[in-house]
Amino acid sequence: MIQGSNIHKYYEDLHVLKGVNLKVNKGEIVSIVGASGAGKTTLLQILGTLDQPTPDKDSKIIINNTTIGLLNEKQLAKFRNDHLGFIFQFHRLLPEFTALENVCIPAFIKGTPKSNALKKAKELLNFLGLSERLHHKPNALSGGEQQRVAVARALVNNPLVVLADEPSGNLDSKSAAQLHQLFFDLRDAFGFTFIIVTHNEELAAMADRKITMTDGQVSS
Repeated sequence: MIQGSNIHKYYEDLHVLKGVNLKVNKGEIVSIVGASGAGKTTLLQILGTLDQPTPDKDSKIIINNTTIGLLNEKQLAKFRNDHLGFIFQFHRLLPEFTALENVCIPAFIKGTPKSNALKKAKELLNFLGLSERLHHKPNALSGGEQQRVAVARALVNNPLVVLADEPSGNLDSKSAAQLHQLFFDLRDAFGFTFIIVTHNEELAAMADRKITMTDGQVSS
């Protein structure tokens, strides 16, 4: 599904990623852990095509047989919207839209017919226990509900992989535990692949595989 080889990232003289190698299989839930500054979020952003690695002749990122470095800017934007889902620490929902409308936005950008987008969004929101909250705006939802809407939004285009950056970092312990279980329920029900950067040891330990980063490299 995903293979990254010799990934480097420099910010001027700061060498953030130092030749990272990574492989993630389809349907796998992988956690990435490490101290602050180890390069976890930078790696996640590069895998998600939100940032670019520093050019290196031996560096390569392949997602579902697509070599990311060969795509131009327009192709990359389309690939990102069609095939990648993102969940962040803060939900980033648009306050003027309902839960259902927020979830539909990536599908509308993709060009999915409105009826199909609404059907998929409702299916996901129902699965996530939000069937009674479809028409509520974000300020009428709890923190846990807001984050579940954000999860549904990340999944509405049936992405090849979902990349999550501290997805439960802004939640209380009960809501965090519920969100963590939902990732596994979603994988089992729909076959999604997850890469999760987290400081939450419970979530990291639940994953199929835990990758530890130290000083810009994969240490285990």
